[in-house]
Amino acid sequence: MHTNPQLDDLRLLCEVARQRSFAATARQLGISKAVVSKRIALLEAAVQEQLFHRSTRQVTLTAQGEIVHQWALRICEDVDLMGQAISREKAAPHGLLRLCSSSGFGRSQLAPALSALAQQFPQMEIQLELLDRPVDLVEEGFQLDIRVGHVHEGSVIKRRIAGNRRLLCAAPAYLAAHGSPTTLEQLHQHRCIPIRERDQDFGRWELHGPHGVESVRVQGQLSSNNGEIVRQWALDGHGIILRSSWDVADQLASGQLVAVLPGYYQPADIWAVYPSRLSVSARVRLCVEFLADWFARQPAYQPA
Repeated sequence: MHTNPQLDDLRLLCEVARQRSFAATARQLGISKAVVSKRIALLEAAVQEQLFHRSTRQVTLTAQGEIVHQWALRICEDVDLMGQAISREKAAPHGLLRLCSSSGFGRSQLAPALSALAQQFPQMEIQLELLDRPVDLVEEGFQLDIRVGHVHEGSVIKRRIAGNRRLLCAAPAYLAAHGSPTTLEQLHQHRCIPIRERDQDFGRWELHGPHGVESVRVQGQLSSNNGEIVRQWALDGHGIILRSSWDVADQLASGQLVAVLPGYYQPADIWAVYPSRLSVSARVRLCVEFLADWFARQPAYQPA
């Protein structure tokens, strides 16, 4: 290398890799596209490698760019953690916290909690992205994922922050027209409305019940990847759904939905998931503790 890369340029590289666009990066950071191009060119000159393939639609990392990107993520993260370690005892947590969650839970449950967190710690900058797909925390630059359901990865730290169950329910009109199943196997003959979520095998519901863990294949006319749509279709009488207790509690209480096979449920606890290297992060630790306390005080969640 002719010169050592600048830390700000490494941060910029990570943002361009995430956005896959110089223009989108410029908008995100509040700078001009020309500045982004210039700084990336200077970084490429410093490492003597082309870091991005450029096209009219998007930019993507080259093979050498992938290597630099992985090191840049680690370097920037270590610098941030160093700053937190130095300031931990003399200042309230501050700086950027990027976290993600699924759209339904994030919008209706997590957003109010983060609003309270921001009010209590005004020096923190909080960015929440709602993504209904598997997330690579390190690759996509997230420090924290608040997840509903199972955590399959072995390379992350996870902490259960709230209890939750998914329940079977349907509208009274559907049950009046089609009857109510009395066994789990009978769900296969009913109209069900499956949802594509991060942790679920689409079209197969695995539930805990009187005979332990059982699974059943379900089908129906309608399906979606959005929980609010699925709930509304159930309210319209289209079939049986499997939804989190927090998502259908009001409708069950009002009678708009009725419990189906109440002896069965699917565990779907709320987890805080983060890369192991961030276990010393003051921002991550504070957010996880805050959310665990927040959900413990909400009536829709089972006690831990």
